Parts: sequence; C-alpha cells; structure tokens
Amino acid sequence: MMPNRRRENAIIGLGVIALAQVRSRKRKNFWIKNCLLNHDEECPMPLLPELQENNPDDFRNYLHMTDACFHQLFALLSPYIKKRDTCMRTAIPAEQRLIATLRYLATGRSLQDLKSTTGISPQALGLIIPETCSAIIQVLQKDYIPFPSNPQQWQDVAAQFQHQWDFPNCGGAIAGKHIRIVPPPNSGSDYLNYKGFCSIVMLAVVSATYEFLFLDVGKNGCNSDGGAIMQTEFYKRLQNGSLNLPPAEENVEGLNFVFVADEAFALGENILKPFPMRNLTPEQRIYNYRLSRARRVVENAFGIFSSRFRLFLTPINLAVYKLNHVVLCCCILHNFLLRNSSSYLASVSTDEDPAVSGPAEEAASRPSVGVMTGLEPGHAELPSQDAHDIQQKYLEYFVGKGAVPWQEIVADYLI
Repeated sequence: MMPNRRRENAIIGLGVIALAQVRSRKRKNFWIKNCLLNHDEECPMPLLPELQENNPDDFRNYLHMTDACFHQLFALLSPYIKKRDTCMRTAIPAEQRLIATLRYLATGRSLQDLKSTTGISPQALGLIIPETCSAIIQVLQKDYIPFPSNPQQWQDVAAQFQHQWDFPNCGGAIAGKHIRIVPPPNSGSDYLNYKGFCSIVMLAVVSATYEFLFLDVGKNGCNSDGGAIMQTEFYKRLQNGSLNLPPAEENVEGLNFVFVADEAFALGENILKPFPMRNLTPEQRIYNYRLSRARRVVENAFGIFSSRFRLFLTPINLAVYKLNHVVLCCCILHNFLLRNSSSYLASVSTDEDPAVSGPAEEAASRPSVGVMTGLEPGHAELPSQDAHDIQQKYLEYFVGKGAVPWQEIVADYLI
C-alpha cells in the first residue's frame, strides 16, 4: 500500500507543478495588434498614392524606382502574389506586399523597423519578402537574365563590347564580390573571408551595357575569385566546351572568343587577364588598358547594383537559402530597371572616346574600390602555352589593326 500511495502523491505533485507552470505563463492579451489589423487605414502606405500623383520624386526616393516601373512590375507580379481573404482576417494586398519587399531591398532596414512604415508584422514580412522575391524570379528571370545559348547570341553580346568599349570577341566581364551576412548558427569559420567578416560570394558575368548575364551565389566567403569560378556551372561548361561559343574562324581576326577578368583568375584560352604590373613594355601597357577598359563594366555594374539595393551595404540576417533568392531577385530587378528606366544610369559615366574628354577624365571614370568587397586573388594554375599565345595575339591586335587613337596617351597616363 505504501508504494502505491507514494506513487499517487508523486503524480498529484507533478500535476500541481504543471498546473502552476501553465498559470504562470503570460497570456496574450490579443491575437493581433489593432495597428497591424487595420494596416489599410493606420499605416503610412496609403500616402503612397498621393506621392505617386503629386510628388513623383519622393515616390522614386521611397522605392528607388519610378512610378511607371513600379506599375509595370506590379502588373506582371500581381497574379502571383495576391492572397485570398479568410474568415480570420483579410489578406495583405498584393500591392502592399510588393511595396514592402521593394522597400526592404532598397534600404536594408530591419524587419522590426519596416513594421512601422508598412503596418505589417515582422513575422509576416519574414514570409512576404522571400515569397515576393521568388515570384519576381519566376516571372522575370527568363526575360531579364538572358544567358546566351548559341553562337549568334554570343556574337550579339560581343558586338556591344566592340561598339561600346572597342574590344572584339568578348562575351562578358567576370568578377566576384563578398556579400556581408550574419552567419548561420554553428557555422564556425566557414563563411569568414580574408577581410575578417562573414560573407557569401556573388560571382557574375556582365555585358557591355551593365546587365548581368550569369550569376552564381552562395559559395562560402573563404573562396578566392579563382576558387569561386572553378566551382560554378559556367566554368565547367566553359572547360568542356558546352557554352556554344563562336568558333575562332567566325570572330574578328580569327581570334578566340574570350571573357575578360582581373589578376585573380587564371589565364586561359577563353579568359583574358592583364599582364603583371611590373616591367611592362609599352605594348603590354596598351593591352592592359584596353582590357581594363572593357572589364570595368563589371565593377560599374556592382557599384550601380549596391547603390540601388542598399540591402547589400549591411550584414544581411537571412537564412542562406533565402538570401540566394534575394540576391538573384535584386540582379533581375537591376536588369529590369536598366531596360525600363531612363534615369537608372544617370549618375554613371560611360565615356566612349577619351580623345574628346581627355586622359584625366578617362582616369576619373575608372571604377574605384566600392563598398562591396572584392574577392581575394587566388593561386591559379600555370596557364598553358596556347593561352599565352592567345593573349599575345590580342596584344598584337590592340597595337595593330585594332588600335584606337587615344590609347597610347591614356595608357601612359593611367599606368
């Protein structure tokens, strides 16, 4: 009898403790705050229509996007982000979902901070923003990240480089940047880069008109430029010949079709890099200048990108899989705005002829180190003799048939 009574007393005691713990829990006074429940009436978003109508400059500053571009984007996305009302509450309108997402991308403000200006809870914003970014990718990626798939499309890209930057047979400029992140729990030093902060790597191929042609996002920040590109699908296809690049006999002067890069990448039969900056001959200085002039489009593209989407100026506190979608979404929006907003490049210098502006202005238009940190130069493998021969052929072309009148003056001024 005694063991049974002790067992009963123990059970009763555990029940009393459990009941006390339940009663001690703080009860929620309400399911949702009134200011969030009535967000249509009590948040600043209803002021946006007035800004659109009477103060277009203020509206553009709010979203970093013109009214026309916003309505064009909303018309495309509305069917994909609209939600149904339920018996519990009305759905957040599709327009407010898009505005909240664009405001987050444009400012990088915390979700808690955005609550005050959108009237949407941080918990809801944490779902709305990735969902809207995924919808933008789904709707726009095919048309606005136009990675070439056949020789003619590559030749179209090369024609832009020839016209804009006097560089023949060029399929794009390659570079990578570190995107600051708040590291995932228990990640150790996996995301710690050579600058001492945690990041993921964004590697891009950019056209002559600053559009992103190819993107790879998500590699750990400890990778160098060369190490990052070797892990991408682009590099694998470049190596196995499945990019469908134009054959040399169809190119200017029978030269290889190439991509321009900086010192961090390995010289290859389809990747050109500058000569080392020591004991340069006059011809090598001209080659370096001409290559740098074409390659700077990728640095300018990153500068425009980070200026428009200021989210990338602060550490981003999102799960890595969500962050990959956010980065890709911003790149798609970058290309969308390039094509549809005449004011998007208003502050960017695109001098084509330094003979008109002078070498000092040409030097001033060269990209400086931006707020997005570049990748660390890696220890690349020794290039083949064929790669050296192709580099030499381009040098001979730039000082011969492909020379431009101002190149000697500018090359001497810059180097």
